Amino acid sequence: MATEHILSLLIAERDKLNKAIEALGGTTTPVSRPSKVAEAPAVLAAPPSVKKRRPLTPAQKKAHSERMKAFWAARRKKKA
Repeated sequence: MATEHILSLLIAERDKLNKAIEALGGTTTPVSRPSKVAEAPAVLAAPPSVKKRRPLTPAQKKAHSERMKAFWAARRKKKA
């Protein structure tokens, strides 16, 4: 019987706190689980612009490959 009384007092206190939080303009949802209303402005925001890379031409690929081969050969030579 005593635990039921304590439980009812705690629930009443929780309800009072929730009402006070709502009156101050806050939300009663837990921090770990945001409400869908809170997520709505993020959806409406414009996505960050992403620069797209142009594909390399075969000549550019070959030149890059040769530069990288020379680079790694120099690194191996320096290490040895």
